[in-house]
Amino acid sequence: MEQEKKVILLAGPTASGKSKLAIKLAEHYNGEIINADSMQIYKEISILTSKPDLKDTKTINHHLYGFNSVKEKFSTGHWLKMATEKIKEQWSNNKTPIVVGGTGLYFKALTDGLVKIPDIPSHIRLDIRKLHKKMGQKLFFEHLINIDPLAENFVLPSDVQRSMRVYEVKKFTKRSLFDLIKETKSNFNEHVFKKIFINTPRDLLQNKIEKRVEKMFKDGAVDEVKNFLKLNVYIELSSNKIIGIKEIKDYLKDKITLIKAKELISLKTRQYAKRQFTWSRGHMESWEMIYSPNINDLYKKAINKIS
Repeated sequence: MEQEKKVILLAGPTASGKSKLAIKLAEHYNGEIINADSMQIYKEISILTSKPDLKDTKTINHHLYGFNSVKEKFSTGHWLKMATEKIKEQWSNNKTPIVVGGTGLYFKALTDGLVKIPDIPSHIRLDIRKLHKKMGQKLFFEHLINIDPLAENFVLPSDVQRSMRVYEVKKFTKRSLFDLIKETKSNFNEHVFKKIFINTPRDLLQNKIEKRVEKMFKDGAVDEVKNFLKLNVYIELSSNKIIGIKEIKDYLKDKITLIKAKELISLKTRQYAKRQFTWSRGHMESWEMIYSPNINDLYKKAINKIS
């Protein structure tokens, strides 16, 4: 039965050592690894996204890494469908799925389900933005809670983006986003999930990030970005948001020095890690928080929490 099975979820900030720990857990639990990092899905970018190397992928089967083109859209819904199929496939092969990554929304979709909201027509979104500009946030928020009273409990009066998002869902679907969220369920029994978050101290993480950035450049990050730029990827696609692409592009155009590019990549990576910590505080209260600078000790702590 499903509740007798297990899915190990392994999250943490960038550069926290998730990939190494995942491999050790896979060896212990006869497992295979499923990617839950939205930037490691791309075929053409490996160095800047710190995808597992060939040595690791030969030892343990890795899934959902490097399969999507940087020129193609990819959503959380796409990932959830593919990850769900992989989990069930591994169960059928008597394997333990180990889902590892840093994209909080992927984990939330897996454990809580994904809210099914139809695409909002662009003309409705444009009308709402015009209305917001005309009214200002204070009056707009008052108008929002008038048409969707549930919003008052879930949206901060100062949150412009969320206010407009909730408004457009109500306008188009005639239903509150928060009713839709309440009806959303995971494809899995919650008891199958063993949830681990590597809670690395920030000062130590900063040092690891700087070392990782140096390694990226030694491994050929500049050439990787040169090849990416030749593809002329549409600017609105998410692949353009990979940390390092803009900075190395500016370096190649002589807008900044190589040293400055490295500094900016380190800074943006630290800021990203901070957002991951913030997400964990708001959405991962039920997760087991572990840390050790020693991988073997970290592994033992994880085993203790999972078993």
